[in-house]
Amino acid sequence: MSFFKKLKEKFQTNEENEEVSDKYKDGLSKTRKSFSEKINDLVARYRTVDEEFFEDLEEVLISADVGVSTVMELIEELEMEVKRQNIKDTKEVKQVISEKLVEIYQGDDDQEDHTDLNLQENELTIILFVGVNGVGKTTTIGKLAHQLKSEGKEVILTAGDTFRAGAIEQLNEWGKRVGVDVIKHSEGSDPAAVIYDGIQAAKSRQADVLLCDTAGRLQNKVNLMNELSKVKRVIEREVPNAPHEVLLVLDATTGQNALSQAKTFSQATDVSGIVLTKLDGTAKGGIVLAIRNELGIPVKLVGLGEKMTDLQEFDPHAFVYGLFADMLEEE
Repeated sequence: MSFFKKLKEKFQTNEENEEVSDKYKDGLSKTRKSFSEKINDLVARYRTVDEEFFEDLEEVLISADVGVSTVMELIEELEMEVKRQNIKDTKEVKQVISEKLVEIYQGDDDQEDHTDLNLQENELTIILFVGVNGVGKTTTIGKLAHQLKSEGKEVILTAGDTFRAGAIEQLNEWGKRVGVDVIKHSEGSDPAAVIYDGIQAAKSRQADVLLCDTAGRLQNKVNLMNELSKVKRVIEREVPNAPHEVLLVLDATTGQNALSQAKTFSQATDVSGIVLTKLDGTAKGGIVLAIRNELGIPVKLVGLGEKMTDLQEFDPHAFVYGLFADMLEEE
């Protein structure tokens, strides 16, 4: 069975899978339109798979923000696979491209577990959110709190971004909306002290999950990274093996700038996963591939819209399905 047929079977014959795939399909509509139009145009222009075809494919992938080093690696693997399978028809290359995109995430072992959140059983889970201002960090925390609460978990939020005007109030509003408690101090307070109080509250109330907001900007980058390191030390001191996740929130619409942010934060805070927001607002969703391949950090959550339920666990197959949905209809 072809890879495309397997994707169609997985996402069009199972009601639960279909719901997930619809969210990806809708959320990736801008990326898909741009990407599939270019791929289809490329396939239509070339009758055979030759060097020129791969050069043009390279341009298409780079323009989708896949990232130069990832594109080079991908093109090399595609060329080898085309030779191995003795593919002559350009239409057949579309399937090989989709297979390789999935492989970037989960390798040959076909394991998807590394994209799951590291939630602890019967003990407090602490998730630390980092990222620059304006990427949707506070909104992501609110949406994840809603998701976890709807699963029956006791959730507490901690307003550790004490530097941005309005950040505490914004998180407080999310707490009211979702129906969870928010631990906060006044603006300008020591973030580590707020996080400490959040941990004590979570312990005394026997909460399942503590979601911690942090500052996205201080006077300079060094100050910000030092502050994050201090917060992390407080968490480690109070709860062994915590934080269980350090999630870096990135805005997909910023493209390669998101990649440079990821490099900076991962050097300072041992980032365990990426949350990619506003994926529905960009035609360059290839940044997902660049982040995973060039940094080796899994994308764990994606924002596919503005609704409370549009924050989704990242699913490599559903992502590729959303990217190639128009082509699948042609099958």
